[in-house]
Amino acid sequence: MLILFDIDATLVTTSGVGRHAMAEAGRRLYGPSFTPDGVEFAGRLDPLILTDLLRRNGLQPTPDRLAAMRREYRVALVEGLRTPGIARALPGVHDLVDALACEAGVTLGLLTGNFEETGRLKLGACGLDADRFPIRVWGDESPHEPPSRDHLPAVAIERYADAAAGPVRADRVTIVGDTVHDVACARANGCRSLAVATGSFPEQTLRAAGADEVFTDLSDPPAVVRWLLG
Repeated sequence: MLILFDIDATLVTTSGVGRHAMAEAGRRLYGPSFTPDGVEFAGRLDPLILTDLLRRNGLQPTPDRLAAMRREYRVALVEGLRTPGIARALPGVHDLVDALACEAGVTLGLLTGNFEETGRLKLGACGLDADRFPIRVWGDESPHEPPSRDHLPAVAIERYADAAAGPVRADRVTIVGDTVHDVACARANGCRSLAVATGSFPEQTLRAAGADEVFTDLSDPPAVVRWLLG
């Protein structure tokens, strides 16, 4: 069994510092009028967010500009995460990860829109080590153009098969996330989905999107484990 976790608003909260750091990256590179207004962030891939930010501000998303935004975003995120108390694991997360790591036949993974370098920073600021999740698929690892979150579960399944020397059926893969995009990518790949209403999407919206189960949060690890393994 493979359990794939989203990061932002599922495992951790960084109080919006990622969004602010992306906007700050744009201001440093392109001036104080650079704005994130009108750009959707929740549940989306970082490469697509950066592309939209540039276009929103009248800039062509060339490879050089995207690379510069990515570099400056990391710098601004490091600075932002230094603020005491700005980043923390969400309720139950540490105990849940510990419990699942002890279950025979369970492999933990990450499936996230974050770039690797910034995703690791966010987790580390909350006391979580990305390497505790042996299967990791980051937001710039779609094998297709344009990229989509729907492409990422297949990457995770392939990496699991390579690491475990055997395949895993899609219905033995569960994606845990807080947005309709997490639910949609699970459904697109025949995986199960556990949605948590710890982000910007309420429970009823997550259920309407087709989540197999919805929890208010992960604060009851035994109940979450029972559902995941059931």
